[in-house]
Amino acid sequence: MKRFRVYILASRRNGTLYTGVTNDLARRLYEHERGTGSKFAARYGAVRLVWYEEHPVAQQAIACEKAIKSWRRNWKIELIEKMNPDWYDLKRHLNS
Repeated sequence: MKRFRVYILASRRNGTLYTGVTNDLARRLYEHERGTGSKFAARYGAVRLVWYEEHPVAQQAIACEKAIKSWRRNWKIELIEKMNPDWYDLKRHLNS
């Protein structure tokens, strides 16, 4: 069964934020680290995975991503800090 994940990358704590969606988070993070995942993320150095959420259906994940992208910045920061108050890079905690 495929897993769809919505994720937020940051350049640093309270830095530039990038929100995305993928069905292969490990591959997508690798692309971001190489600078090929997103021009925006590459430009601002947003490669630290600070938040993610899994969805069983692609349409749900896409709807969640679009909603988060429309949020105010402080709402995104609150979302991140509920899961990850210290803004650790969560890549090492993944089981993709």
